[in-house]
Amino acid sequence: MFNLVRNEWMKLFSRPATYVMVGLIVLAVIGFTAITIFINSLGEEYSGSWQEELQTQNAQLEEQAANGEPGFMMQDPAEQIAINEYAIENEIAPNDGGTFWSYLESSTFLISLIGLFAIIVASGIVAGEFSWGTIKLLMIRPIARWKILLSKFITVGAFGLFLVAITAVLSIILGLIIFDAGSSIRLVFEDGQVVEKSMAAYIARVYLFNSLDVIMLTTMAFMISAVFRNSSLAIGISLFLLFVGGTATSFIAMYYDWAKYSLFANTNLSLYEMNMPLVEGMTMQFSIIMILIYFTIFMILAFTIFTKRDIAS
Repeated sequence: MFNLVRNEWMKLFSRPATYVMVGLIVLAVIGFTAITIFINSLGEEYSGSWQEELQTQNAQLEEQAANGEPGFMMQDPAEQIAINEYAIENEIAPNDGGTFWSYLESSTFLISLIGLFAIIVASGIVAGEFSWGTIKLLMIRPIARWKILLSKFITVGAFGLFLVAITAVLSIILGLIIFDAGSSIRLVFEDGQVVEKSMAAYIARVYLFNSLDVIMLTTMAFMISAVFRNSSLAIGISLFLLFVGGTATSFIAMYYDWAKYSLFANTNLSLYEMNMPLVEGMTMQFSIIMILIYFTIFMILAFTIFTKRDIAS
């Protein structure tokens, strides 16, 4: 299996398009950093201390609470007030837009770009063998078909992780060089009290949660490539769902509870971090089970049809 994966990896990096993807990821991180610096430079300088800023924010939140208005992201204003008061009492400065941790959190949106490239690779890694006619050369080797397909799937996953690693490492390096360190403590309101948590662990979870959409759509693209032998179809469907699936599911969930069984209702696990499930009653355990069910269906379809197909057809 190792030799099969190594062979697929070498084939992947023998194509100029692969280096273009890696280069675009590097440019995207640098470009995002430059944009972040520019946006921060446009912000109005607050003459007071961060403690005074939080006290001003609390006054606004108290007014919202008195008027029965919800806070940011539908959060209870009283919870944010408690967090701000805890920060002031314990000298824990919040991470604003100019800190290392806030920059890292914002940079996770680049995972969507990684998803685009991973979907392109997954769509062509099987269908391309049929288009180029090289699939017959693979089939005449004394290797089980499922091993050939599994090696291709592992290669796609490894390539996606490689791009995520480049994004994370480069973002960390640029963030440490350019931005203030900020606080490594994240304050959250849990069980009626303010709790200190690690910002590093939170950023890691954000990376993981944002990757779930990409992982599932890449798996879908791989399945379509193996089943229909058509990379264009796999790319088209997967990219359409990548950019539209979540929004459409959120709209449907406003009216129908059955939307919770949709793939895209379950891939955004970050909603549970904010205690805002897409459909009332949904839990993280339910979403994880649904993700595993969809993943299993995609893999069964891909491996069953690929191993049973008449390659000569």
